[in-house]
Amino acid sequence: MSQATRTLLKVLVEQRRWRYADFERHLGRTAAQVLDERARNLTVSESQFRRWTSGRIQTLPGPHTCLVLEHMFGVDAAALFGPPPTSESPAPAFNLEDEIAVTARDAQSDAGATAAESISETTLDQLRDDVISLARKYSSTPAFDVFRGARELREEAETERDRTQVPAQKQELLILAGQACALLSTAAFDLGSLDNARRLSRAAALYGETARFDPLRAFAGGTLAYLAYFSNQPAEGARLAQRAQMFAGLGDIARRRLAAIEARAFAYLGDVPSARRALDASQQDGHGLTDDLHDEVSGEFGFTAERLAMSKSSTCLLVGDGEGAEAAAKRSLELAAAKPLAARSVRVVGGAAADLASARLLRGDLDGAAEAMTPVWEVPRGHRASGLLARTARVRLALTASRFRAAQAAIELGERIEDFTRLSAAHQLGIGSGPLTPLEG
Repeated sequence: MSQATRTLLKVLVEQRRWRYADFERHLGRTAAQVLDERARNLTVSESQFRRWTSGRIQTLPGPHTCLVLEHMFGVDAAALFGPPPTSESPAPAFNLEDEIAVTARDAQSDAGATAAESISETTLDQLRDDVISLARKYSSTPAFDVFRGARELREEAETERDRTQVPAQKQELLILAGQACALLSTAAFDLGSLDNARRLSRAAALYGETARFDPLRAFAGGTLAYLAYFSNQPAEGARLAQRAQMFAGLGDIARRRLAAIEARAFAYLGDVPSARRALDASQQDGHGLTDDLHDEVSGEFGFTAERLAMSKSSTCLLVGDGEGAEAAAKRSLELAAAKPLAARSVRVVGGAAADLASARLLRGDLDGAAEAMTPVWEVPRGHRASGLLARTARVRLALTASRFRAAQAAIELGERIEDFTRLSAAHQLGIGSGPLTPLEG
């Protein structure tokens, strides 16, 4: 072809005010419409686009390209690469209706592509409901079953996140994956696997950070504090609990939970004033604030009144306040008994009962301690979680005191606690790296 300085193609491109990127996009879309699958990936480099519009080519492009260009502009390919028409032979008029039709087709194509890169809201609703359901039935489900269910939910959330390009859906799926990860962490702790529970809780915190969802970060931070406390690192536990309270947007329940964990950590450290201060903070009524995790999802993410009372009894035991521990443990059992049987947490009932037994042993009441342990024996093997086992271990340790050592009732009670621990799910499955620290008062 002759070396011309302008081409009809350049005139038509300028009429449409297309830049190179616009031209390339329309070329690709038109190719997808008019060519078969083997030739649809038609592209043009910017340097080639400049040569086409300036006339610096010797031969026409390949047949596929010519076909696409003719379809785009409604002009024969040979004419497109020739010089623009003169006044005697004007260029084809710019057809506004055709341009509108092309724009409409492009918009429809883009919308279809976007829809293909999203997931159904029904799928998202179901996954959300499944996470909420698992969190709310946690207290009545064996920890191993919770672990398996949470693992499946996290994997499903990640799979759906790969399928969508919609930012709002991606964010919600991050939150749901993080919630499932938090449940995995709690289940791993209940099964005695502290190191893995710590990893999972940190993963949940990262999900919360990526999704900018502070309630999840605070919950994971509280769990990390709890894990540090049970790993004989109470100073670290207190620090983590305090740091988690600094997140914004937390409701009253979230703050009570974190303050309760902080109180127990300080009590284990022997810092009684700090423990009392945190304990008082955990008992406050609050300001009617809620958040989307601890209140809306609730369940294992919540912190019920009986759970709060049980935590208080443990803190009182750690500071040597047997009277306060006994009152709090009784209160926890009363609150649990007031609920329908299906809504009671056997872990909380067992934990409060063990704390009540420890409190009675502090004042030398061996028979009262044995009586208090009655609800503990009713806890099924799959529900004998780490926290409960640590509490029964504290009772077992108290029974070795000199004043109980020769008592037949103490010997029998100690042996029964050992059997209770040996038959727990974690012990039977061989999970965990060793027993939790028996927290002494």
